[in-house]
Amino acid sequence: MANSKNTADEPSHPVFLNEIVEQLWPNINIAGSQMIKEIAEPMFKTMLPGPLKSLHFTKIDLGSVPLRLNGVLVSKTAHDGIKLDMNVDWDGECDIKLDADMMPEIGARHVKLRGRLSVLLGPLTNIIPLIGAAQIAFINPPLLELDFTGAANVADFSAIDDGIRSVILSIINSMFTLPNRFLLTLDTKNDYFKTYLPPLGVIRITVEKAWDFAEEAQGKAKKLFAKLTRAAPDTYAKVDVGAEPSWQTQTKDNTVNPSWNETHDFVVSDFHQCIKVHVFDKDVNSDDEIGMGLTTVEEVLHNGGRQELSLELKGEATGGKVSIACEYFKLTAASGGNSFTASTHKGAGRMSGVAAVLISGAYGIKGQREALTPSVEVTWGPEHSFQTAVKTDAPGTDINNPTFDQNFRIPIATDSGAENFRIALLNGEQEVGAVEVPFADVRDAPEMTLQDRFDVGGGTVVRASICLRGLGAADAQEIDLPRR
Repeated sequence: MANSKNTADEPSHPVFLNEIVEQLWPNINIAGSQMIKEIAEPMFKTMLPGPLKSLHFTKIDLGSVPLRLNGVLVSKTAHDGIKLDMNVDWDGECDIKLDADMMPEIGARHVKLRGRLSVLLGPLTNIIPLIGAAQIAFINPPLLELDFTGAANVADFSAIDDGIRSVILSIINSMFTLPNRFLLTLDTKNDYFKTYLPPLGVIRITVEKAWDFAEEAQGKAKKLFAKLTRAAPDTYAKVDVGAEPSWQTQTKDNTVNPSWNETHDFVVSDFHQCIKVHVFDKDVNSDDEIGMGLTTVEEVLHNGGRQELSLELKGEATGGKVSIACEYFKLTAASGGNSFTASTHKGAGRMSGVAAVLISGAYGIKGQREALTPSVEVTWGPEHSFQTAVKTDAPGTDINNPTFDQNFRIPIATDSGAENFRIALLNGEQEVGAVEVPFADVRDAPEMTLQDRFDVGGGTVVRASICLRGLGAADAQEIDLPRR
């Protein structure tokens, strides 16, 4: 059973949590199966090639073996909540069948899912149920394996396996992987603005150089690099931090000792987010992976902001290395926006701050219930546009006063200007009304946060919060976490 005195270096084995999951598994099976079908099938049409676009589920049964939880760490957050980190391990026998035009039926009988899950409970209240909401997210993209049967075991297995897994992982990452959190409201009176947990800071990663990956004296790994011994590769590095958008360096042609010294900023939501540096050989048909180096935000900061990462390929050591240098900044309102124009934050890929736009709901939308499909679109400048989920009329839904409870994050650069924030209410694809909020109004607001019921016209308002945060120096205590 979980221990309330548990600390970050004393993981517990939550017997009671696993018993709850086991009892709920039949319900999770039905609800999860329906969610997979409703979300995945439209994504098949847009993400898969050729005849795979017509893939659709004819059966989804997640089986009788529930997922297991272990290694639970419990801590108090700085924003009046409780944080539970735990390992999720699912090794289940499922029965999933898919069909497509001009293809035999495809099935999956076995699924493995592993990852580290973070559950935020808060804000805490003095009224039952004591917790306003639960937010669920994998700290890093989880590992997923599917054991296919039928046509997937013969022709085009790789395309089917990679394609379907890619869609499912895209769903998981877009909904359940940091910075994305799945929100489950427990108290109907919960205020989303108090529930939202802002990111921790920004890590500035410089990929310096890579070396030794073309040497042959590496045992089993040498066969993997036969291509590299015939001609020097054209190399680039691709960097991922959790499920943040990927970034890659320029390509260095015809060298086994590439030196990039290129920099990019990533927002940090959890210090245990992984930093993955993939080194590739650019090719005309398809790029070949040379190797991947792995660390975490926590690990590299504990090492003084510098690390040499060993490159591995398919679990095999290559002998190659890639070096990175990192600088961490906290997000703060204390600077009064000074970092937004600081020359130290100027340059390609660098941020000078972050804007968070929270959309709580819309009120007073006119029209017949059955004709309304409202959503809210947020734009900032020509490059940043976001849209909430589209709401439809359903039992228990007040479609004239819909709740969205979604947030969007906008990176601020020193050369991006001070564009107005634009909040527009849509019905389907048609704009109903909009309001522009000047950047200066938010910057000059108390704590650089502007919360209001913004009038978009016609008696309709959108309740939104816009919060600006600049970059500030982080002291050692703020990043001195116990090693996991």
